[in-house]
Amino acid sequence: MTTELATFAGGCFWCMVEPFDERPGILNVVSGYTGGNTENPTYEEVCSNTTGHVEAVQITFDPEVMPYEELLSTFWQQIDPTDADGQFNDRGESYQTAIFYHNDKQKQLAEESKQNIEASGKFSKPIVTPIIPAKPFYKAEEEHQDYYKKQAFHYRLYKKGSGREDFIKENWQQKVDSAKLKEQLTPIQYSVTQENGTERPFSNEYWDNEEEGIYVDLISGDVLFSSQDKFDAGCGWPSFTKPVDPYLVKENTDTSHGMIRTEVRSKQADSHLGHVFNDGPKDKGGLRYCMNSAAMKFIPKEEMKDKGYGRYLYLFG
Repeated sequence: MTTELATFAGGCFWCMVEPFDERPGILNVVSGYTGGNTENPTYEEVCSNTTGHVEAVQITFDPEVMPYEELLSTFWQQIDPTDADGQFNDRGESYQTAIFYHNDKQKQLAEESKQNIEASGKFSKPIVTPIIPAKPFYKAEEEHQDYYKKQAFHYRLYKKGSGREDFIKENWQQKVDSAKLKEQLTPIQYSVTQENGTERPFSNEYWDNEEEGIYVDLISGDVLFSSQDKFDAGCGWPSFTKPVDPYLVKENTDTSHGMIRTEVRSKQADSHLGHVFNDGPKDKGGLRYCMNSAAMKFIPKEEMKDKGYGRYLYLFG
């Protein structure tokens, strides 16, 4: 396996680990400090804005599974790239954004990604995130590693209270035109994805599909599940032990119909997909992602490359 490093500064590093962590092809995500001149700085020194360092994350990844372009896309979607003085409620040089490239190819891809955002017209103000050579990276104190896991409740409050969560939803989540979707989708597809509906069991398109391939979001095209993780749960809906990339789905508490369940939605399109239960195969993690066929599109293995999903062929060995 060939691995590379990617280093990103996106404001408070507490919020920059979760978007990359535990994704396919990502081996490690470390919080730390870089960009300045002080050796082995402490958190307090960096926050004093006297070291020249910024808070950052350094990612070890397998480019054959997780391309650098995908890391760049994820990075941009966590930040306000028009803010030169910090991020959200966190102000000062230690919270400034930056992409630190480790080779010429990363530099080229980073510059292209920045140009694409500028050309998109998504933001009225200039994109100010600099693209600069990587400098020595110093691992932060242990209490700052995996903060989103260690202090999950405080992390959620902080991400919401700082303004980051709302900014991401407003500026980076795919905007859906309900009227257009109603014209493009079948009634059951619209009911499921936009109105949280549920299709009938045992009479939907994929519940008994055994062909090799991937299941993608009907609206955004994001990859959701693989046939490698599909199993017959006996419930009449397509069931999977895990998503291909947990970053591309989100979970909400669902209290409808007098029950407490965990709803699963696609992250970008915000489409309702189904629910996840804890009665799946124990040797596969114990989860059952019970999905609606009407929320997904199946791409056979032999068509994946032609349809732009070639990088996911690693799923099949």
